[in-house]
Amino acid sequence: MKIVVTLKVVPDPNSSKRIDPNTKRLVRAGVDLVINPYDEYALEAALQLKEKLGGDTTVTVVSMVPEQNKEVVRKALAMGADDAVMLSDPALEASDVWETASILAEAIKKNGFDLVICGGLSDDGSTGAVPGALAEHLGVPGLTNARHVDVAHGKLKIKRETDSGYQVISGPLPAMVSVTMGVGEPRYPSLKGIMGAKKKTITMTSHAELGLNGALGADGAKTELVELGAPPARAKGQVVTPADGAEGAKIIFDFLRQKKLI
Repeated sequence: MKIVVTLKVVPDPNSSKRIDPNTKRLVRAGVDLVINPYDEYALEAALQLKEKLGGDTTVTVVSMVPEQNKEVVRKALAMGADDAVMLSDPALEASDVWETASILAEAIKKNGFDLVICGGLSDDGSTGAVPGALAEHLGVPGLTNARHVDVAHGKLKIKRETDSGYQVISGPLPAMVSVTMGVGEPRYPSLKGIMGAKKKTITMTSHAELGLNGALGADGAKTELVELGAPPARAKGQVVTPADGAEGAKIIFDFLRQKKLI
């Protein structure tokens, strides 16, 4: 079985972030870059599944990332992934969600897959839209918010996390699954894993090798960030002392109605 994990490289969540006012893009130069934390959970789910299935099951990481971030991707190999594919091409810079999903899908289809596992969000963008779009571009079922992923007798089964518990959902392969942090804490790379990662293959791929034509990057994006600004300062809270519960409820009701929340 061939499992593919999508991986994004993002600024360290603990670092301060800023937006370039001219490009309206997140500044990535001069900050520590790491594997998107949510994607580490996707990788953990894939490695757990590989350990369960055994045999010739493999885990391949696919990432759209500049070549200079190769060592960040290598951490995934140290954690246990078998190999990686990097889409390192300046032409792909500033791709939006639609483009990102479309390009990742082409790379995944070229390398083959039975199951694609994604993190639910990216720490820098947080749209949560790539997994669903990726499933659409791949033409496979998309199962989301999985806290547990299992494959048996050629069939996929997940526990889908909800506000009140979980749903058990099954479907055919090939498929795409996005996971939550409920799948389990991502493992740390062992010394053996770190040493072994140096010998594992990282394949560099360009848009030409994928057969991508037409406008790419910012020119091919279907969305545009028009304007950005700092949020307004938080207003001072209003303190009221109602005579009783009924009056307090009315004050709250009137406030919510004034704000058009009810």
